Amino acid sequence: MSEADAPAAPPADGLGAPLSVGIGASRGAPVEEILGLVRDTLRAAGLSPVGIAELVTVDAKADEPGIVAAAEALGVPLRTYPAGELARIEVPNPSGAPLAALGAPSVAEAAALAAGGELLVPKRKSAPTGRAPMVTCAVARRGPPRRPSVTPATADAPPRPDRCVKPGAGRIVVLPYSEDRPGRPRQPASRTHDDGHHHHPPTAVMHTPTENPDATGAGAHDLRHHGDAEVRGRDRDLTDLAVNVRAGTPPAWLRERIAGSLGSLAAYPDGRPARAAVADRHGLPVERVLLTAGAAEAFVLIARALPVRRPVVVHPQFTEPEAALRAAGHEVGRVLLRAEDGFRLDPSAVPEDADLVVVGNPTNPTSVLHPAALVERLARPGRTLVVDEAFMDAVPGERETLCGRTDVPGLVVLRSLTKTWGLAGLRIGYVLADPGTVRALEETQPLWPVSAPALTAAEACMEPRALAEAAAAAERIAVDRAHLVAGLREFTEVRVAEPAEAPFVLVRLERAAEVRERLRMLGFAARRGDTFPGLGPEWLRLAVRDRATTNRFLQAFDQALQTLGAAVR
Repeated sequence: MSEADAPAAPPADGLGAPLSVGIGASRGAPVEEILGLVRDTLRAAGLSPVGIAELVTVDAKADEPGIVAAAEALGVPLRTYPAGELARIEVPNPSGAPLAALGAPSVAEAAALAAGGELLVPKRKSAPTGRAPMVTCAVARRGPPRRPSVTPATADAPPRPDRCVKPGAGRIVVLPYSEDRPGRPRQPASRTHDDGHHHHPPTAVMHTPTENPDATGAGAHDLRHHGDAEVRGRDRDLTDLAVNVRAGTPPAWLRERIAGSLGSLAAYPDGRPARAAVADRHGLPVERVLLTAGAAEAFVLIARALPVRRPVVVHPQFTEPEAALRAAGHEVGRVLLRAEDGFRLDPSAVPEDADLVVVGNPTNPTSVLHPAALVERLARPGRTLVVDEAFMDAVPGERETLCGRTDVPGLVVLRSLTKTWGLAGLRIGYVLADPGTVRALEETQPLWPVSAPALTAAEACMEPRALAEAAAAAERIAVDRAHLVAGLREFTEVRVAEPAEAPFVLVRLERAAEVRERLRMLGFAARRGDTFPGLGPEWLRLAVRDRATTNRFLQAFDQALQTLGAAVR
């Protein structure tokens, strides 16, 4: 491929020219570590990732999967140079290790400077937890082609025609999909145009693997992947649209109540006051209430304690119920709601012989609120109907809730205090069910399953002022969600799953994995949708945030789409 055949450079970084990002990496370096270092390097230098024109490395790393995937995710070409050519470039921070291994004193710096210009950011190393860094990165502003220095640092083999077009130009690594790259869809190979040149697809779609059958037996979906994975470690400084916990929580008064409980940590937890408070809040006897370490524990208890023969989970929805059932040795059936039907519940699709049915309301990740009367139709004698209402308190008026109902056979309602009150790290939720089911679940729990601070939080969140605050928050979420949805509707290439009723929305767009990675470079974390059964790689879930945050996100979203060449507005 000649220089003219390379994809057009993206907009400049604001300093006058596009950016070349040099990458050095050990064998097996993960794409996440590479992308994280690139993002952190640019952010520290006050540079925009939109200005990246190319990733550059040494020829020997042309097929390194992590580097290839990073270029794909960023939507930029990967350019490589022979080690001998890089060795002729003077660098400010030479190192003996790459010189010995590859023949170049600093792959990252030399690669960044190979196309000429000025080194903006010298070599930086990744900082993974618990092991040595595997990635180096340097950034240069592109300029006139750099000429080799007179004295080479090492002898160079004659350049191969297919590897180097001309001195200083390097080669563009073409990334066609083929059968020898498993898991990736095929794209057209190079083709000859009227100008006589061979043209290749300029970028390749990043494939995000989701299979984890050894862990869950779940086939093509990683049921243990959750939104918090998007904002761990170095990614904690991202604006979080991946996790559905309400921003700005827990409130100060609740933190003070929890802190006040620390003086009693020497005593074993007593759950009776909190249990009574939950029962009173829903107008139920205490025998119908079980406190749990978050709703996730409740799914595990159900999977282990109830005599289940044919469990069925209605998808797309929160994946922990199925993961817990599979971990307990059950074969799990799936009912997949269809996007064409608005992910609306169809009770007739659930097999008659299913003796355990799990459904979310409102459903994560679709944000669909099913009518309570429709959910009730799933109930029948001999069947346990589990309704996950973890987000119901974020719905104004909690309409369509089944909490407090005692006339629905086999009904088990799960609630969480994690989302509205920001208590994901404390773990507190509860189960509402008939006394026999509560006893069976309680017998499966370990002793003192809920900590004293969590019990204090549960009791506090049942008080009238807390309920009033939660109701007001639900009203604000509805307004903020409408603002987000209105902004997303402006993008003709984006489809929003509507009507959305939860504190998150589900969107569908082509090249969603690339858009998600570009958003990370721009400072925003979004939840991938392909780990939910019934959804594919074209889906993303976005948490609802305040209007100012949403406006910033919509600008970044627009920028990501335009950079990837996906915008059609």
